[in-house]
Amino acid sequence: MRASCSCLMLRRITSGGNSANGDMEAYFPIRPECQELVPKTRFKPKVGKTLSERRWNAAFDKDGRLDIAAVLRRIQRGGIHPSIKGAVWEFLLGCYDPNSTSQEREELRKKRREQYASWKEECKKMAPIVGSGKLVMSPIVTDDGKPIDDDGIDPPESDADSDKKVTQWKLSLHQIGLDVVRTDRSLVYYETEANQAKLWDVLAIYTWVDDDIGYVQGMNDICSPMVILLEEEADAFWCFEHAMRRVRENFRSNATSMGVQSQLSILSQVMRVVDPKLHQHLEGLDGGEYLFAIRMLMVLFRREFSFLDALYLWEVMWAMEYNPNMFADYASNGSNEVVTTTKISKKLLQQYGKYERKNVKNGRTDQKSLLAVFLVAGVLETKNKKLLNEAKGLDDVSQIMGDITGSLDAKKALTEALKVHKKYITKARTAES
Repeated sequence: MRASCSCLMLRRITSGGNSANGDMEAYFPIRPECQELVPKTRFKPKVGKTLSERRWNAAFDKDGRLDIAAVLRRIQRGGIHPSIKGAVWEFLLGCYDPNSTSQEREELRKKRREQYASWKEECKKMAPIVGSGKLVMSPIVTDDGKPIDDDGIDPPESDADSDKKVTQWKLSLHQIGLDVVRTDRSLVYYETEANQAKLWDVLAIYTWVDDDIGYVQGMNDICSPMVILLEEEADAFWCFEHAMRRVRENFRSNATSMGVQSQLSILSQVMRVVDPKLHQHLEGLDGGEYLFAIRMLMVLFRREFSFLDALYLWEVMWAMEYNPNMFADYASNGSNEVVTTTKISKKLLQQYGKYERKNVKNGRTDQKSLLAVFLVAGVLETKNKKLLNEAKGLDDVSQIMGDITGSLDAKKALTEALKVHKKYITKARTAES
């Protein structure tokens, strides 16, 4: 029975989705022994605010084109009902163009599934455990690419093992496995090895495709919700792949730097402007580089909220940051960059999320100034007095920031982030003039 957990969950969602005040945690069941260890869910769908299945279906015209402006307004007010999260996320992340027809999307979905199947078959030839419903947690090759005999995996027939890319990919597989078994382990969904293997397969194949970045711990936290929400593995892969386009540079690292440092630098700049006293205090503690915020930015607050609250936070952020150019820019050249034009009509402006719309109106189109940075700044502002009065060293800062786990309200955190953003834009504009 447990092996078909995702199907059972989907049926539960569909049949029970009409109760606005229903127990949201029932959609993503928590193992009984973990009930006291995980943060309580605060998200509750609200009639007239939360995007419901009925409202979602009504947002499409007869050909399947989506009224994205109406959808964004609703999500920004109250998030998305669990019964339709996966389908809506595909649009929020730019997997599909809202102006496409149902038939066009079906053709694109089919093409993507075929591409994923091709990559999966390619990976399976190099490591037969891919797609087997199992995963590995021990190295399958040595550092020089030679198979480890007792791993239970037959060496591939090709001589591709000599290839550096293949070796690097194989070396990453057991690390992915070690992280997968620790991912959202409080959820009933991951009690089965088959569901763990689904997450492992998606991450393993993504690592093969994006060998420039490879696999980095934390990607598992971003991928997990897609695997749970989208029953078809290929669809989960593409949803994750598009989510990674937004944050993949955070995971780039070398011997001297981490990609996330660019966002930490922006955070430092924001705090210097909106709260110079706190920024100066943190600098005095050697915390001016804001390294204590790495985890929040890397995995987008996954560890600070309950599973469902983190999903709510993500989707409202994505709705607020939504740019109607996203699909076209992604599809045109495979770029991770989204172009924001400054001369747009009032009608088109309504198709932007309200955070991105403010950036456009203010002439700020820097894609690195993501809302996540202002979320962290907002948390720092709410902890202002505590940090100023009690933080005597970096350990104190880390502890104070660590204490927010389970106590943050996602809606209030977003409200505070927008306030900090407005304050920053106003002060920065004043400084420029």
